[in-house]
Amino acid sequence: MEYFKFPKNFLWGASTSSHQVEGNNNNNDWSKWEKENAKRLAEESRSYWSKWQQVKFPEMFESQNYISGKACNHYHLYEQDFKIAKELGCNATRFSIEWSRIEPKEGKFNKNEINHYKNVITTLKKLDIEPFVTIWHWPIPIWLHDKGGWRNNKIPEYFERYTERLIMAFGNNVKFWITINEPQIYASNSYLKGIWQPQKKNIFIYLHVLNNLIKAHRKAYKVIKKVNLNANVGIAKNNAYFEAYKNKIVNRALKSFVSWWWNFYFLNKIKDYQDFIGLNYYFHNRINYGFNKNENKKVSDLGWEIYPKGIYYSIKSLSKYKLPIFITENGLADKDDKSRTEFIKKHLYWTHKAIQKGIDVRGYFYWSLLDNFEWDKGFWPRFGLVEINYKTQERKIRQSAWEYAKICKNNTLVL
Repeated sequence: MEYFKFPKNFLWGASTSSHQVEGNNNNNDWSKWEKENAKRLAEESRSYWSKWQQVKFPEMFESQNYISGKACNHYHLYEQDFKIAKELGCNATRFSIEWSRIEPKEGKFNKNEINHYKNVITTLKKLDIEPFVTIWHWPIPIWLHDKGGWRNNKIPEYFERYTERLIMAFGNNVKFWITINEPQIYASNSYLKGIWQPQKKNIFIYLHVLNNLIKAHRKAYKVIKKVNLNANVGIAKNNAYFEAYKNKIVNRALKSFVSWWWNFYFLNKIKDYQDFIGLNYYFHNRINYGFNKNENKKVSDLGWEIYPKGIYYSIKSLSKYKLPIFITENGLADKDDKSRTEFIKKHLYWTHKAIQKGIDVRGYFYWSLLDNFEWDKGFWPRFGLVEINYKTQERKIRQSAWEYAKICKNNTLVL
């Protein structure tokens, strides 16, 4: 046996996002898009996914799979879900606020919904679980969508106003704020690849949206600090480990450019406006005279390569910012729960290696606490520590979750 002790006061948790788990009649640009595109997504799945995935997940052919609907009913069952998190040894959790609930009409804020999230935070505090609050995890209100969403030049001001309302409402009960989740994933899929709503495929719009996201984060940072100087503010940034195969010159040049653009461009633009960095790590990308030349010896149900060592290099690359780092997402789709325990342990092993190198990593949040609605893929990918029966809303703690609980409770990884 080998024992890997984590630092004192290390935060252990799991993450969720509002639209993916809450249900309760979400009415935003995503819920509208789902209903308009469910039939198309179901039909396209027959040509997009591999045969083994189609056999394992026949629900991908059903239109209803792509409509979030009740999701996990977390809106009503959050207390039960967070008690499960506590049972699993979590001393922190990450969740997001649904903008469309808070500001359903322009400039009109819903006090009942603000009070709902106050109750969520109070519940976490009573359970002695540190809340990490994500202000924006992708959906926007319909009124804002109709104004052009993140293409609108005024959206940084709208985001600032929304953020100010939250910080005024929650005050000192929230110590950690994550302004934006994965800005480049959102901008890329929505405005460069054009596969997510609003499906505006245009490189100039993509760059404009990225610039608005940068402005929005800066404004949010300032307003949070104005109200609560002691708050810790950061973003959740999806960084990949780009590997130059055999260190060849062409591969190194490609790596240098893509790492700068994908991993560091946004962070460089906000470097004076963050107190910590949230790292979402999922992807390794081997570059060999082209991208995505991975061996794929082990993959998740989504076909994503499992490459634990990449989290070490991703953490190490962030050390230049000299800021605390939290792993705000790291997980895999694994319906049968055959790979999740090993996945968690190996990623934590490499995280511990980074800590041994003197890098200031302060927490790890598995994605996700619950099975959830995975955007344009719907419900069939199963990421949760907790299995959800979407028909009965029954919760079932997976075996891998109990293995994760041992690590959380002992603050120690045993291999």
